[in-house]
Amino acid sequence: MDSIKTLLLLIDVQNDFCPGGALAVNNGDAVVAPLNALSRAFAERGGRVAATQDWHCTGHVSFASSHSGCKVGEIIDTALVKGQVLWTDHCVQGTGGAEFHSALELSPVSMIVRKGFRKELDSYSAFFENDRKTPTGLEGWLKCLGIETVIIGGIATDYCVFFSAMDCKKLGFNTIIASDAVRGVGFPEGSIEKAISEMKAAGIEFYSSNDLIDRLK
Repeated sequence: MDSIKTLLLLIDVQNDFCPGGALAVNNGDAVVAPLNALSRAFAERGGRVAATQDWHCTGHVSFASSHSGCKVGEIIDTALVKGQVLWTDHCVQGTGGAEFHSALELSPVSMIVRKGFRKELDSYSAFFENDRKTPTGLEGWLKCLGIETVIIGGIATDYCVFFSAMDCKKLGFNTIIASDAVRGVGFPEGSIEKAISEMKAAGIEFYSSNDLIDRLK
């Protein structure tokens, strides 16, 4: 695997998705160590590392608190998106919950994509907002760099990792999940298993971080 033509993409490794956070994923912080190992390996070989950051404004459309009478976990249709899941307030711009996990090594990161900053539009994918047509700009940056393969890890397997990986594959990049560097929400029940199954069916590969480091040239 040519490290110069490969990107490591860190998805939403933020305090609110880790233990103690507003929208904590079970063992979410367990992704940090394998992602740091991968980041160091990329840096040593001249590879690129990018990260995404959920960056919501107060009163964001994805917050249950923004909709009178609605509860966390409900699914509603908004003006721009059908089937919006409502979450507890999380990753609000400028708050500690929106910050990257303190143990995540950011020195190898050369691009941070902030997503979900539009009040009326959520964003799971690193490539498109949830209207499925508004781009984040990541695709163009990768193509300018000549990136052919994208390795993805982070949070959460069944949401932002899933949508990022599926879009990545559809856009023509070889797409790999670092299997020990992802954790899922598990809502609704079975969503993690469903996401993994769909990713594999789409031709997305799964390798451990150690295997991926061994493959880098």
